Amino acid sequence: MEASTASSFSEEASQQKKPSFDGWRFSYYFEYVQRKENNLTVKCTLCPGRKLLSTSFNSTSNLKKHLQRQHGHIKLVAKRQSDMNEQPHKQQKLSFEHKVLPTSKSEINKLVASYVVEEMLPLSTVESLSFRKIICKIQIAGTDQPFLDRKTFAMYIDKCYAMMESELKKTFETIEYVSTTADIWTCHNKSYIGMTAHWIDPSNFHREKAALACKRIKGRHTYDIVATEIEQVHSSYGLSEKVTATVTDNGSNFVKAFREYEPKPAAASDSEDEGSGEDEEVSFTDVQEVLSTEQDPGHFTLPPHLRCASHTLNLISTVDIEKWLTVTNKTIYRSATAKCSALWTKASRSTVAAELVQSLCGKKLVVPTVTRWNSFHNAVARITEISIPQLTTLCSQLGVRAFSEREYKFLVEYCTVTKPLTKALDRLQGENDCYYGNLLPTLESLMSKTLALRPGLSEMMAKLPDVIVQAIKTRFASVLESREGLLAAVTLPKFKLRWLREETRREALKTLLITECHASPLAAPHNEEHEVRPSQISPASSSSEDDFFVFEEEQDSGFFGPDKEVMEYLKSGSEMGVLENFPRIKNLSLKYNTAPASSAPVERLFSLGSLVLTPRRNRLGDKRFERLLLMRYNHYFDE
Repeated sequence: MEASTASSFSEEASQQKKPSFDGWRFSYYFEYVQRKENNLTVKCTLCPGRKLLSTSFNSTSNLKKHLQRQHGHIKLVAKRQSDMNEQPHKQQKLSFEHKVLPTSKSEINKLVASYVVEEMLPLSTVESLSFRKIICKIQIAGTDQPFLDRKTFAMYIDKCYAMMESELKKTFETIEYVSTTADIWTCHNKSYIGMTAHWIDPSNFHREKAALACKRIKGRHTYDIVATEIEQVHSSYGLSEKVTATVTDNGSNFVKAFREYEPKPAAASDSEDEGSGEDEEVSFTDVQEVLSTEQDPGHFTLPPHLRCASHTLNLISTVDIEKWLTVTNKTIYRSATAKCSALWTKASRSTVAAELVQSLCGKKLVVPTVTRWNSFHNAVARITEISIPQLTTLCSQLGVRAFSEREYKFLVEYCTVTKPLTKALDRLQGENDCYYGNLLPTLESLMSKTLALRPGLSEMMAKLPDVIVQAIKTRFASVLESREGLLAAVTLPKFKLRWLREETRREALKTLLITECHASPLAAPHNEEHEVRPSQISPASSSSEDDFFVFEEEQDSGFFGPDKEVMEYLKSGSEMGVLENFPRIKNLSLKYNTAPASSAPVERLFSLGSLVLTPRRNRLGDKRFERLLLMRYNHYFDE
């Protein structure tokens, strides 16, 4: 009885006693698994897999031998006794509550204005009950509340518009070259003339833009009215002397306006003939009469005019190509396009037909629209993506006459020939990277790619590439050899002279660039960088017999002459940043590449206008509409 009591007591003592493993300095290389009587089972964390080891309750010799034999090549770090005795820190309780700071009234007003303008919502939004509930949940500093009615909100919008207009004027004061685009838009029986401004940031060569006006014009859109409105917008922003060119479409009123109000060349001063002995008749004018006479309100000039390249290419695809097709392939052209029109009509007017097209072809048909360039090509291309068996099944189920193989081949070849034209048109509609210098290289590449398609065409479409190239040469006759277009292209580092194939044209353009660099203000003879100072002149020798001769010291000023600058530029890279090393060429590039190649930016302004001037907001005032639209286009509240 006493023996059993002693044994049980010893077991309890051994259970209360800590094992040697717990105080061992290398115990953290093992994981405790279980205890069986006086032995411990652990797992080595350094061994791959699940390898279990056994050690005595009062000894760690087996574990030491394991570390020496199996992991002797590893530098083992002993754990300090202080770290082993240290109690684990209690986990800190995280608080997810944060103090909401009150928002100032001015910040709330700006956020509300940004929301209404950017989302093109009516001004009455600030009076809606649901909107007021949202505002009431916002903690606002002070006792003043944000807009309570649309009249107060309208006054705030007017104030912001005045600030935006003032900031634009300050920006234009620091810019040397600006270009504009203009067009006329009609919506809800109202006509508006829209204008946008474009310039290049000299520091990073990024293209910048801003909407200038979307003014209501009444009456007929005659050329004199158009010219007056454009001049008024230029004058209001102080751009009359800074605009390098204005881009418009090919409308006759715009073309005549710029032709009638273009700058007249300075009249040559009268000079006396050497062999003439006759006295000139002197006439006198009353100065008071001249000053009292009212100035002619139409006495002004407009900047140089550039026609929209995208609109011109669209005329080639819709007018010139269609004219040739109706003469040479009249029957097949009309029958194929008539069947395409029948499919478009069915798919756009019937939901059952649209669902049938989706189920049979796996895609929807594209319906062409007059206002979207390339839409006819894209619509025909979508039809040609459908195989003939599927197209025949679709036509039979929709009750449309099926396409013959010749008609289908005609449509395929039509899309093949006009595809380069559509790509060029899309490229020229860009804004961020589409400089005016992109125009001539794009046209040259377009003509070469179009002519390269001739060998793969059938007899009915074999002459179409020549028709397109001839139409390009005719409609762009004034641009292909224009001095401004050539200089714009050669001063873009990504083009330079690479886009010209003939060596004679390359040499002629290089000569033109050198001539322009000589005429650049940086090449003036009295420029500080190139001016020869007296300290730069020294006698060639100290002897008295050579004192008569003096020469200029050869010094490396770090500046190139015009000829060398052009040669070094043509050897440089294709990034826009290389222009920083060539000041004359940089100035020419900023001047001639400011204008965009098309008037697409002002068309995008009108697209936004149709979202602002909706049928439900047809009572919106002209001034209010213009201000809301310009602030939305310029993203004034996002800056």
